[in-house]
Amino acid sequence: MISERERNGAPTENVALVTGASRGVGRGIALGLLAAGFRVYGSGRSIDQADLPRGIRRLRCDHLKDDQTARVFETIRSECGRLDLLVNCAWGGYEKMVEGGVFTWPAPFWDQPPHRWTGMMDAGVRAAFVCSAHAARMMTPRGRGVIVHISFWSAQRHLGNTIYGVAKAATDKMTSDMAVELKQFAVPVISLYPGLVRTEAVLAAAKSGGFDLSTSESPEFIGRVINALFHDANLMARTGQVLVAAAVAKELGVLDIDGSSPPALTLADLGLEG
Repeated sequence: MISERERNGAPTENVALVTGASRGVGRGIALGLLAAGFRVYGSGRSIDQADLPRGIRRLRCDHLKDDQTARVFETIRSECGRLDLLVNCAWGGYEKMVEGGVFTWPAPFWDQPPHRWTGMMDAGVRAAFVCSAHAARMMTPRGRGVIVHISFWSAQRHLGNTIYGVAKAATDKMTSDMAVELKQFAVPVISLYPGLVRTEAVLAAAKSGGFDLSTSESPEFIGRVINALFHDANLMARTGQVLVAAAVAKELGVLDIDGSSPPALTLADLGLEG
């Protein structure tokens, strides 16, 4: 659907939806895109209580519930008539990491609590699939749009636990296959790997000596990288690929909010090489 403003040649803001924008990386992406001039919609279960500026349109949504997800896209369609960028950042599985006094996150797959599968595969991978389907229905008629899935290195090697790896590997495979089907419509799809991001949880852990933040990234940095990719004239050449945010930033000249250039982490840096 092409808006009346587009038909008349009037300038329009690029419209972005960031799922999971209540906190962490999702919140940072929403802030980064807002600063870059996007009209930003942020969705999440606790979005109404999120620390976000008024410029971000909050859409309360539990992405485990398809009817609520559908309403998010209906709202964007009715208010804007189009969607230019979808960033799938909604994720689950980090809840209840300690149960009965036991830290279950690194447990072998046979000792993992069942809710972690639901959190990562349903609230994460399935939610991204459903949102992407809605986005594709809005983007393909216009032959314009970008879909970004936030993923991580656990897709490449064992990191944390088996469910985490399965979920991120599924995200990367979803990226490559969606890219094949959307290529004829000039809608690129990418998986983007953040580095060590200074989310609320990471900052809290750092205070207790759990993390060295010297090579970390601000949450807004990922939003800056996505903005640069969105405006990259050669973005279709990257469709279906897994990209490391910090490496893309160096290539496209993107700096963090403090003017730094975060290093691009590798499997070796994570102790996962080989």
